[in-house]
Amino acid sequence: MGLFKRQKSEPGYAVDTYVIIGLGNPGKEYENTRHNMGYKAIDVLSYDENIEIRKKKFHSLIGQGRIAGKKVVLVKPETYMNRSGIAARETAMWYDVPSQNVIVIYDDIDLPIGAIRIRKSGGAGTHNGMKSVVSELGTKDFTRIRIGVGAAEADEDLIDRVIGKVPKEEQALLEKTAREAAEAAKDIIVIGVDNAMNRHNHTEKKSEKKPEKKADQAEDDK
Repeated sequence: MGLFKRQKSEPGYAVDTYVIIGLGNPGKEYENTRHNMGYKAIDVLSYDENIEIRKKKFHSLIGQGRIAGKKVVLVKPETYMNRSGIAARETAMWYDVPSQNVIVIYDDIDLPIGAIRIRKSGGAGTHNGMKSVVSELGTKDFTRIRIGVGAAEADEDLIDRVIGKVPKEEQALLEKTAREAAEAAKDIIVIGVDNAMNRHNHTEKKSEKKPEKKADQAEDDK
């Protein structure tokens, strides 16, 4: 029987096991790039839930632990981004989870910086890692958490955008967003994907509105 051919309700599936895969590229040179936001979210989960990610298996570094009594497998593929699906397929097959219990976390240039979006299914868009995951899993019906990294500027190369150096002022916001993505993954397990979507889905961070300056003050500032 092929991958995800059974129904979730049928016996055999490990319905209390979740495989959480953070997409990224291995190596120090990619460590703090926008393309490694999936890795960053997994690192937050690893730290918060005391799950060590050291075992080499399924073309990945993996760690096993529990969240709210459910078995959780944290996965950081080491295949490089465009072959991430190999790790996803091998891990999902080994743990025999339904597709709904596969959670993939990745960066998305179509969302503004600081935003996240949970979806229960959908296409891969332009993301090469997700194209590989969809292809290897043979389904679009798995949970994904998209982390907004913002679109490239008009004069900015797309490759530089995702694997280039991140400005210092942006790093703190990306770290905060990786933490929220990790919280979203935990909420999917604890309160269910629909409730997690209601709690976390947004496209923009609210910014504090600065009070308008009076005309005479504005003149003084010139």
